[in-house]
Amino acid sequence: MRSSTRKLISFSLVFLLEAALPPAAEPINLEKPCRRFVLYYHDNLFGGDDVANATSATATGPTRLGDYLFGQLVVFDDPMTRSRSLASPAVARAQGFYFYDMKTSYNAWFAYTLVFNTTQTKGTLTIMGADMISEKTRDLSVVGGTGDFFMARGVATLRTDAVEGIKYFRLKMDIKLYECH
Repeated sequence: MRSSTRKLISFSLVFLLEAALPPAAEPINLEKPCRRFVLYYHDNLFGGDDVANATSATATGPTRLGDYLFGQLVVFDDPMTRSRSLASPAVARAQGFYFYDMKTSYNAWFAYTLVFNTTQTKGTLTIMGADMISEKTRDLSVVGGTGDFFMARGVATLRTDAVEGIKYFRLKMDIKLYECH
């Protein structure tokens, strides 16, 4: 095969391979998310007599391994509001579960979807990760989304905002999306 033919074939193969590769991803600017908002997560744990107000319930009780509810699984359908007040209108629902996964201190692992269905926002954000309850702030991963949040990725920073025994807690969620499509 002639040298010029080999060069042409090599050039053609390189061109075809480069055309088939996805474009290089743009660098993520951690200082400036493409979308940011704050929501309040309200959890009312069912205690046996408060069916009308309960938004979560224990699905499995804790094991007897440790004193920190190790193994307890809670499912929830919690309202998300823009203000601290539970009486303010819900802008989304947090639907999912958490379970206590540490024997030596309180620690939970969350997996849930924020479901938005208002006239302003439609779609979902899926969030998961470890909630190290004793820390002042905790970051959970935003791993995807649909609708207005199609393919979104980012971080949800949680801060405990209120605790009323084991029946009620409120989390402030600062959601920063770094990939918005």
